[in-house]
Amino acid sequence: MKEISVKLGVVFLIAVIFLSINVGVKKDETIKGTETKEKKEEKEEKAVQVAVTIDNNVNYIDLDDYLLGVVAGEMPAKFETEALKAQVVASRTFVYNRNLSVDNTTNSQVYLTEDKMRENWGDKYDEYHQKIVAAINDTNDEVMKYEGKYITAMFFSSSNGYTENVEDYFDSSALPYLRSVDCHWDLSIDPTNSRSKTFTKQELKEKFNCDSLDFNIIAYKKSGRVGTLSVGGKNYSGRKVREILGLASSCFTIKYENGKYTFNTLGSGHGVGMSQYGAQGMALEGASYKEILNHFYTNVEIVNN
Repeated sequence: MKEISVKLGVVFLIAVIFLSINVGVKKDETIKGTETKEKKEEKEEKAVQVAVTIDNNVNYIDLDDYLLGVVAGEMPAKFETEALKAQVVASRTFVYNRNLSVDNTTNSQVYLTEDKMRENWGDKYDEYHQKIVAAINDTNDEVMKYEGKYITAMFFSSSNGYTENVEDYFDSSALPYLRSVDCHWDLSIDPTNSRSKTFTKQELKEKFNCDSLDFNIIAYKKSGRVGTLSVGGKNYSGRKVREILGLASSCFTIKYENGKYTFNTLGSGHGVGMSQYGAQGMALEGASYKEILNHFYTNVEIVNN
């Protein structure tokens, strides 16, 4: 009887040890599984990177860090928070539309490094940095789409009072979300909305490669920008004239005085998409970033990516 009791005790002890080991293994597996899941989630969070070509070198930058540098480079950080949020969503959409591959020029989006932000902002660095980071976080993962596809979220500095239809400036088909809309705010809040550049006759003859300077604006766009300008019998688009002369915009008039020609312009940039000063004007009037985006990009959906 005693022998049986001893044997039962041994069996019980072995069972307890086995169960303890088994529970420990399962617990260890659970811990490992949790760690694997956490690492996987962490990896997924860090997965979105933008390939930014800077000085012919490709740099891979986390999307949120890229957006911070882009908004810092593209829009005054002193602007209203809702205007900054609108810029964040536009910039995020723009880079997704380019398949997360861009360069660091005005052909894509201007990106500022940490050192450049510190240099530009000085003692305002902490304030502006936190302000833009908050705008990025508050619009986390939001993009604009049209019929399920990322839109070409173009933007520019300031208008002549109206934005431009995309096909009226670029060699492009008409797009339903890049239409000319009212943007009267620019005329009053942009301190450099009106600019001028003066040229001598000889300078203009060289730039247009002609002997006669019989300027004649023969067509305007609906937005008020120059459509076609005749110079010395040859026709140029308003965009081409802007590029040849380095004008702020293609909305210009020409004045001849004292042997020189002065081109007076309104606005700054191509005029297509969102006006940044227009966004600021709307924000100052209490508009939300979504209201701003829906004004400048017609018929779009603002969705989580």
